[in-house]
Amino acid sequence: MKTINNFLFFIILIGFTMTSCVKKEDNGGQSDLEKLRNTNNKTVKMDSTQAINSITSQKVQDVLDLSTLYLSGQRNTEIDTAIYSKIEKYFQKSDSTTFKDLFKELESLNVKKVRVSNLNVFQKIKEKDTLNFAKFNVEYFGDKNKSLGNFERNAQYTLVSKPSQKSKEFKFYFVKFYSDAPAKDSIASGVTK
Repeated sequence: MKTINNFLFFIILIGFTMTSCVKKEDNGGQSDLEKLRNTNNKTVKMDSTQAINSITSQKVQDVLDLSTLYLSGQRNTEIDTAIYSKIEKYFQKSDSTTFKDLFKELESLNVKKVRVSNLNVFQKIKEKDTLNFAKFNVEYFGDKNKSLGNFERNAQYTLVSKPSQKSKEFKFYFVKFYSDAPAKDSIASGVTK
């Protein structure tokens, strides 16, 4: 029985991954894979703000997709546990209140699917700390892809530096999701910008 559960989890995970890889966009109907195939190094240059926008947009969409998938389940199976732990990995610190606002909103509207758009990153200075935020629009869909509305939401994120021999790498984490500006520093101890 455990082998069957593991196999089902593996199939669902692969299906979810493949679905997100070939997701169609509104601009010409090209999938992400087609865009990559048709680009070269000259057209893929991004500055750091564009790169952070792109990464943040993907992470926000992933958290929302995984959350709707988790909420559509029974929340007591091995697959549900695996999905929940995957969501937790997007957050720097996770506790019982981390997903409270997000889950409450998705459940109350009976959301089945989410689309993120118009994401912009910005910074706020609080005393001597720089806090990183993303402001974005989410469109919720219910049964039969019926739109439930567009909403503007915020998330706070942090980039934690990872020591690397060749280049400076960062790990992306959300600090708060669907909340206003917190009173907490986004810079980890010992890390300066």
